[in-house]
Amino acid sequence: MSEHTVVSVVGARPQFVKLGPVSKSLRELGIREFVIHTGQHYDFSMSRSFFEELELPEPDLNLGIASPGPTRQLGEMVPALSEALHKYQPQMVIVFGDTTSTIATAIAASYAGIPIAHVEAGMRSFVPDMPEEIARIVTDRLSQIWFTASAAADSNLAREGLGPTDFVGDTMFDVVREILPRLDGTAEMESRYGVKPREYVVATVHRANNTDDRQRLEGIMKGLAQLPCPVVFPVHPRTRAALDRHGLSELLESGGIIALDPLRYIETMLLARHARRVFTDSGGLQKEALYLGVPCTTLRDETEWVETVESGWNVLVGADSQRAVASLDQEPPSKTPPEPYGDGSAGRAIARRVLEWMEARRA
Repeated sequence: MSEHTVVSVVGARPQFVKLGPVSKSLRELGIREFVIHTGQHYDFSMSRSFFEELELPEPDLNLGIASPGPTRQLGEMVPALSEALHKYQPQMVIVFGDTTSTIATAIAASYAGIPIAHVEAGMRSFVPDMPEEIARIVTDRLSQIWFTASAAADSNLAREGLGPTDFVGDTMFDVVREILPRLDGTAEMESRYGVKPREYVVATVHRANNTDDRQRLEGIMKGLAQLPCPVVFPVHPRTRAALDRHGLSELLESGGIIALDPLRYIETMLLARHARRVFTDSGGLQKEALYLGVPCTTLRDETEWVETVESGWNVLVGADSQRAVASLDQEPPSKTPPEPYGDGSAGRAIARRVLEWMEARRA
């Protein structure tokens, strides 16, 4: 049994993707890892599909905490995570991104006196009341190791007096590079969804500031409906419930929208890979589109991933339907996208740094 033990905590779909390269590399270095799934994800069967598709280790513990709202989740997660950390006695806790699971783990680990490594540290939207922004800031304040994915993140942390940082790149880039050979076939995609390569767009909407605001959600949906091509739209449960609540459900059947239940990760990446453009409010999909060489329209007023916009591969349109439609024909400045988020080896870099840090603590 390894003399080094870490606990990795995940709870939402993007975190399962980010976990994969890190978990694999930790285990290759002989580090004993326990994986805790908080249950934050809205559909455990779907989160299980992520573990299967990405060949992740089964969670050692699933807390099953899926309470509505971040404050209730936080209140339930902190004591449950504290108990789990007491059970596993890790030398380090690894957290990912900016979810309720992330901030809850950081609080529980801090009270237990366990060092925290934050993967994707330093990201900032500069919207202080955004739940994700609160999670980022608090988690970074409580962390001892800051693994960053961009130069902007390094600068943000330096301004806040945190560091030194470890630039490792984006673990999601590791995953996309690995699965790229699996995204070549389009025959099944055409038969299942009735769309042809480069003749449709993929859209996702799930952020609370878009779904909770009726005017914003209506603007986004009308923009998607006005696009002159099919819109493959896997509908997040939060978004479907919001459309019902706001009396906007009929918009799912308007224009060229093809409303689907949430898809498995590989299905989403296959559709994104061959799309004409991606429309999203997801931070992860903005980057994945860049890695796949597909231009992106972000349905937000800001983004943490500023390099995607600066490179011309992403455009911010907020909830403005006219700007969204106009963005469809906005071509990127080059045929090959840049690589601002590392070289696709973030998982190995993180694992090596974790081992070095634990060895130094033991010496």
